Amino acid sequence: MKNCMLFFLVLTTLTTYGQTLLQPDRVFDGEEMHSEWVVLVEGNEIRYVGKVTDLRLPKNTKKIALKGATLMPGLIEGHSHMLLHPYNETSWNDQVLKESPVERAIRGTVHAKNSLMAGITTARDLGAEGAGYTDVYLKKTIDEGLVPGPRMLVAGPAIVATGAYGPKGFHDGVQVPLGAEPASGIEEVIKTVRRQMGNGADFIKIYADYRWTSGAPSEPTFLQEEIDAMVAAATTAGKYVVAHASTPEGMRRAIKGSVETIEHGDGGTLEIFELMKEKGVALCPTLAAGDAIMQYNGWNKGTDPEPERIRNKKKSFRLALESGVDIVFGGDVGVFTHGENYREMELMVAYGMRPLEVLKSATAGNANIFHLMRLGKLQEGFLADIIAVEGNPIEDITNMRKVNFVMKDGKIYKIATKP
Repeated sequence: MKNCMLFFLVLTTLTTYGQTLLQPDRVFDGEEMHSEWVVLVEGNEIRYVGKVTDLRLPKNTKKIALKGATLMPGLIEGHSHMLLHPYNETSWNDQVLKESPVERAIRGTVHAKNSLMAGITTARDLGAEGAGYTDVYLKKTIDEGLVPGPRMLVAGPAIVATGAYGPKGFHDGVQVPLGAEPASGIEEVIKTVRRQMGNGADFIKIYADYRWTSGAPSEPTFLQEEIDAMVAAATTAGKYVVAHASTPEGMRRAIKGSVETIEHGDGGTLEIFELMKEKGVALCPTLAAGDAIMQYNGWNKGTDPEPERIRNKKKSFRLALESGVDIVFGGDVGVFTHGENYREMELMVAYGMRPLEVLKSATAGNANIFHLMRLGKLQEGFLADIIAVEGNPIEDITNMRKVNFVMKDGKIYKIATKP
């Protein structure tokens, strides 16, 4: 009760004042780290970023000291599934087949709040996985202030080639709900893209490869002309397409078709990553998903030898870094616990990425790739999506676990200091 009263008092006090001055030990502005900087917020906008000595402070400014903390833009999660929860709790098949869209929506509101409290102020959701357009309505309830959560960019059902998605394992007389919407042929895939956009999808997710039968390796799914048609249908309507792809040929077709991001990319080669770099296609490697799944399958991380899947993922990620392709921060959260998004950052560092580049990816980088023009940086005129973490995450990326301040659109949702 004491903490709840403190939280209420903070919000009430900040509502009274027109401006709020945030005073951390250091500021990461989305590009670089600065010491002895402050950030001034008015309403839902950033009004000043820089040294306090250069600032003429408005009257009645509320000051919040964030001692020992690093202030930075709100994190932009690049690959989430708000309607899924960890597979060691309930398998993906059972979530799709046994949990109703109503139950999954309720879970989604909890996941959205936990994400926001972890510093995720924007999340790109990569498919409702069998729950139709529930992600569209979760986004709507957040935007309307009914539940707390990140700004959301949603894909709706996503699109798969007919026969190439699950749940699988049933005989041909059994009809089961699928985790995405199937389509085949140029006319049908165009119609599906347009229907999904009309129903509220912010972008289109396609599966450029997948398993045709249970337990089989992934193979390409859509023909090149089908991918080309889907991208054309989306881009002419002001949207864009992203592709689940893990095989070299699936990735190649998606790149050639002008998708904007490749999700996973496990089997990417240096040649493929260099092609992505050339064509301006970014990679969202989702390192934490594979790490989590291997542990669900019995891998004792830190004790057992690394599984082949982990070794191969490390190798492909190093090749991606070598190529210079843009890296999207996005962990496929939902496979693991919402609010533990930091796991992807820690693995990005462990697999060879510099901490500063990881922070850039999670803020200004993702904002640029996702066309979010007023997010991702602490800069005058940008929206006030701001978080603070204990310590300096460039020196120790695990500090990203310690989010002690969250502001979204100028409103404070979490604060670990007295007003």
